[in-house]
Amino acid sequence: QVQLVESGGGSVQPGGSLRLSCAASGSIISINAMGWYRQAPGKERELVATITTGDSTNYVDSVKGRFTISRDNARNTVYLQMNSLKPEDTAVYYCNMRGIRWYGRSPNDFDSWGQGTQVTVSS
Repeated sequence: QVQLVESGGGSVQPGGSLRLSCAASGSIISINAMGWYRQAPGKERELVATITTGDSTNYVDSVKGRFTISRDNARNTVYLQMNSLKPEDTAVYYCNMRGIRWYGRSPNDFDSWGQGTQVTVSS
């Protein structure tokens, strides 16, 4: 199993900043893609940002210019720097990682999710 542990959520006023972190542990061989998703009350989970092994990034239009995704391959960690936060950014944020892990003596694909961290933007 590959486990993801998130941290960094909280409450902030509009215009404020937060930095989310997500660290993976387990018998990891490689992590090909890392991403952040969010789910607001009454809404479906949506993609926020992704980053590949080659540091190619992708963002949902609503966060472009405000959020930055980055990764530390040595630490198996992905970050989401969120600036200029708006009330509509309020949601539970989930990290996701896909890659290859050891399953016994054999490599196997994995697709793991974090437990979610609450981000609340309110005055």
